[in-house]
Amino acid sequence: MSQARFGTVQDLFQAYPMARHDVGKAEVDKPSLDFLQDAADARNWHGAVSFCAYLLPRRVAVAWGCRSLRRMFDQFDANDSRALNFVETWVRQPDEQSRNKALAVGNANDPEQPATWLALAAGWSGGSVVPAEFAPVEAKPDQAARAVRAALLIALCRLPRESRDRIMTACLEDGIQLARGEPRPPR
Repeated sequence: MSQARFGTVQDLFQAYPMARHDVGKAEVDKPSLDFLQDAADARNWHGAVSFCAYLLPRRVAVAWGCRSLRRMFDQFDANDSRALNFVETWVRQPDEQSRNKALAVGNANDPEQPATWLALAAGWSGGSVVPAEFAPVEAKPDQAARAVRAALLIALCRLPRESRDRIMTACLEDGIQLARGEPRPPR
């Protein structure tokens, strides 16, 4: 079953007006999966990553972000590893407790690290984005997608040039398979 939430590029842009800026130039009447595949084939990593982050449901987008980061880098420092572990716990068990833990880690960690943004994406996926002692504040609808996008674009900038296209192709193929609802072989 397809995980793509929007039939066309225009549908996505209507739901998330900021996506138009994040994705860049796009044929708005094009089917979403065709646009995503074309962007990946053209190695338009910025547009493809941005579009995929908005296209997938929040939890699926965060899971895709985690898988992509693990594909991009073999090793993480202790803070990034800890953050990814909290995010992956939330992906497996998307309850309020694990979401709040991911949010707390995201708020405490270095904003220049990709895993920090994935922790924020999990935290901004629903529910209140402020500590329990304050009146609830809901995340903006596009906040999780923008955080997944930030994580992967920061990571993209750190990839060695000689392996960038190979790694990003694999990451986007995974995202496209998720959007299509196709089974994926284990990594």
